[in-house]
Amino acid sequence: MSRRLLIVEDDSETREFIAKGFAEEGFAVETAPDGREGLYHATDGSFDVIILDRMLPGLDGLALIKSIRAAGLKTPVLMLTAMSAVDERVKGLRAGADDYLVKPFSFQELHARIEALLRRPQDTEEAAILTCRDLQMDLLARRVTRGGQDIALTPREFQILEFFLRRKNRVISRTMLLEGVWDYHFDPNTNVVDVHISKLRRQIDEHGNGALIETVRGAGYMMSDG
Repeated sequence: MSRRLLIVEDDSETREFIAKGFAEEGFAVETAPDGREGLYHATDGSFDVIILDRMLPGLDGLALIKSIRAAGLKTPVLMLTAMSAVDERVKGLRAGADDYLVKPFSFQELHARIEALLRRPQDTEEAAILTCRDLQMDLLARRVTRGGQDIALTPREFQILEFFLRRKNRVISRTMLLEGVWDYHFDPNTNVVDVHISKLRRQIDEHGNGALIETVRGAGYMMSDG
């Protein structure tokens, strides 16, 4: 599965330049043109790394990174800025950024810094266990249980279930699943998603009380904690 990158940058030319470069390197890229939209995407917890501009409309980069960290997310963040002063870089790092790169920059250096961030061991012991009611997923052991009973899933079913667990109580569209799990951008009317969801439901509901994945008519699906 592709590594997921979020780019929060208000300058469209810079945003498209970075997005194109990382897409060519095999990343699944999402972008946001301002701080508020960036915060919405960043806090769903689905990204492996975030590139964040310092000066943003709506919510500036410092406020955004503080909000990301306040939400308990440890996603690596590289901050871009036109401000070269040392105290500005210090502010960004103290706010929670993992690295800092001053504009103008070369894509080669940006790519190298992102790869370095992704190689860093992450303190994610907590996040290695995902739960919803009586279902538990151990990401390190690649094990899923419900009501204490093991559930055998295919790699694809495991990916789909992880996608839902990271977005509990949110509506997940078929397009989101196609792009996030299959990394495909094709007709959302295809039934490949429904076929896999139907099988996954049978697998996880057989060992527990009540359905975990609900159909939201006209919108997609939702995994509910309630």
